[in-house]
Amino acid sequence: MLVYQDLLTGDELLSDSFPYKEIENGMLWEVEGKWVVQGAVSVDIGANPSAEGADEDEGVDDQAVKVVDIVDTFRLQEQPAFDKKQFVTFVKRYIKSLTPKLEPEKQVAFKKNIEGATKYLLSKIKDFQFFVGESMHDEGSLVFAYYKEGATDPTFLYFAYGLKEVKC
Repeated sequence: MLVYQDLLTGDELLSDSFPYKEIENGMLWEVEGKWVVQGAVSVDIGANPSAEGADEDEGVDDQAVKVVDIVDTFRLQEQPAFDKKQFVTFVKRYIKSLTPKLEPEKQVAFKKNIEGATKYLLSKIKDFQFFVGESMHDEGSLVFAYYKEGATDPTFLYFAYGLKEVKC
């Protein structure tokens, strides 16, 4: 299994069990999330509760909760929304922190294509939920979630160059 860690913080943000699609010249990874029900499992042992005088509501599990699989699996922490000015400030700081950690040939591609990716993200800024890794470190990468038109499950966007592949 491959796990993708934030290059700056080491937080696990994604794994290969969630397929991704490269967009914006490979600068961003697009990953489909899913709402899942999490909680105690109800097991049907074949008994007939009504014949045994049990309530009809007995099988209802009030501890079950709906979570987004990616957020839950990687313990992503939601952050307050950014406006355009705050986001540009973040991206400038992120570029400054990330660039020295990249190999020279990746630095060239990163610098060449980050502006296009930033414009793409800015065009959707009002639709995003913002997440960071479990450590909630200020210098780490952001993960963006939004709902495509008509979708009931969120789509996540990651800065591809900010991820480090680790074999488990």
